[in-house]
Amino acid sequence: MVVTIDGPAGAGKSTVARELARRLGYRYLDTGAMYRAVAWRALREGVDLRDGEALAKLAERLSMTVEPDPDAPGLRVDGEDPGEALRGPEVADAASAVATVSGVRRVLVARQRALGDGGRLVAEGRDVGTVVFPESPAKFFLTAEPGVRAARRIREGKLRAETTRAMAARDRRDERRSDSPLKPAPDALVVDTSRMKPGEVVDLLASRVRERGGGGGA
Repeated sequence: MVVTIDGPAGAGKSTVARELARRLGYRYLDTGAMYRAVAWRALREGVDLRDGEALAKLAERLSMTVEPDPDAPGLRVDGEDPGEALRGPEVADAASAVATVSGVRRVLVARQRALGDGGRLVAEGRDVGTVVFPESPAKFFLTAEPGVRAARRIREGKLRAETTRAMAARDRRDERRSDSPLKPAPDALVVDTSRMKPGEVVDLLASRVRERGGGGGA
């Protein structure tokens, strides 16, 4: 089984997805990291973020090696570990632009589906349940109030107060893009995490996964 968890930044996707994978004994995939990797390399190489053809060619030639261990997830690009550079605001903004390019999405979706071969995977992102693994029997969409999401990002050190507008702008861009917009799958369970602890969210999702025959772990 592939479990999908979608939602905007600050909704708790990464924390919940990794803990759910640990609890179920599943592998873990952060699909957003793959878009950030393309953006990171595009910025390094000076590729015009408005040039969709160039970005698609860049995505196609990049080698990506994913470490699916939820306790130590990682991504190497052409053998290089970008580390925390993938989490910076410049790369995040660039990744949101890169993700609007259909050619890039085709390349990365194919790779993500290949990583899902064999099942036993918890995949998080923004179009995992709607596009990448639409046949998954266990789809979730995490959301939270904008103020709560911004506060969480600030506490995590991933967002400064003066950049909350940038986060909102990225969300709007992802929601309005014509190819694979950010939205819940029709059969996804939508969970508002605003007033929930991460463990409570994991409990809820794990119960639903097991109801659908995807048990495992403790």
